Amino acid sequence: MHVLDRRKALAIPPLWRLGFRPFFLAGCVFALLAVPLWLAALNGGLAGWQAAGGWLAWHRHELLFGFALAIIAGFLLSAVQTWTGQPGLHGRPLALLAGLWLAARLAWLGDLPLALLAPLELAFPLALAAVMGRSLWRARQKRNYPIVVVLLLLAAVDGLCLAGLAGADDGLQRQGVLAGVWLVAAMMGLIGGRVIPFFTQRGLGRVEGVKPWPWLDLLVLLGSALVAVLYAAGSALVANAGGGALFALLAGLHALRLARWYDPGIWRVPLLWSLHLAYAWLALACLGMALWHLGLLDNPSQPLHALTVGAMGGLILAMVARVSLGHTGRPLTPPAGMTLAFVLIQLAGLARVLLIELWPLAGLWLAAACWAMAFALFARGYGPMLCRARVDGHPG
Repeated sequence: MHVLDRRKALAIPPLWRLGFRPFFLAGCVFALLAVPLWLAALNGGLAGWQAAGGWLAWHRHELLFGFALAIIAGFLLSAVQTWTGQPGLHGRPLALLAGLWLAARLAWLGDLPLALLAPLELAFPLALAAVMGRSLWRARQKRNYPIVVVLLLLAAVDGLCLAGLAGADDGLQRQGVLAGVWLVAAMMGLIGGRVIPFFTQRGLGRVEGVKPWPWLDLLVLLGSALVAVLYAAGSALVANAGGGALFALLAGLHALRLARWYDPGIWRVPLLWSLHLAYAWLALACLGMALWHLGLLDNPSQPLHALTVGAMGGLILAMVARVSLGHTGRPLTPPAGMTLAFVLIQLAGLARVLLIELWPLAGLWLAAACWAMAFALFARGYGPMLCRARVDGHPG
């Protein structure tokens, strides 16, 4: 980097130097606030306040397009710098993109008219796709083009949610959200398939890592994308043998991946076992959906929450904890409390998927408390480092 470039970079407030900083922090703070807010609404504590589309629509939408998409943005905007060798989004453009995300969150909570809500909501995923597409196109990074496709598809199903909102069609809004959840699952499979074996090799000091099987990676991506399409079309909402077979195949593919990545040494390293356990929830979610489609499970809500709480929440927490350390120039030793946070997110998944079947109210409240505490521990431990300059003097 030229001296002038370095001086310009150091003049930018640390929070706006790279995408992981504002989006990891904002996404995780949003996560720790959103679930208690949803429970308060569910229990009638917010009778005088209504979110756009009602609180159930808000809960479905925002934990996906508010929380998860913010974390995806932070990861991609930082990773693309490594992939392409070009500077990542920073300074005022990054602040404007974060402002788009925040404006949409406030619009949903403020119950704005759809004519104002829709453009604010769709602006963020479309802008993110445009930024990623431009960077990858300039570097001819064809390997990562599918990421832009997934982002555009997320914008499309977000539009489906808004169409459901416009027509007061709860079913259509649900279709859009579930399609979006499985697109995120496709993204988790795509990114997880790259970073989990790599982080495992690095974290355990292994000389050689697990060699990828491209056919396996492709099947996982295409299978999850197909599930998303089926949800967007509404056909996956009805139990059927074809859906059972597809989900059973996906469960097997995810389990095969996990078995190939496994190393007994992961249990000594919280930053590793947290990743592997989160990915195991993804396989369990697919297995649960297969059982529901085949008539062997009564409620599809349980495998859905295995995906959203156990897999999505767990993988996000583990990823942001690992990536934040590396990108701020720190040793890969998480701050105090993060091992507890990894345990809490696992307990949140167990409570929401299993305990709720025995004690519904206790299971729901325990899951919410564990989730909120897990992300509060992240915010406490990582918030200061995300707002401060790198410890090694690098301007990133």
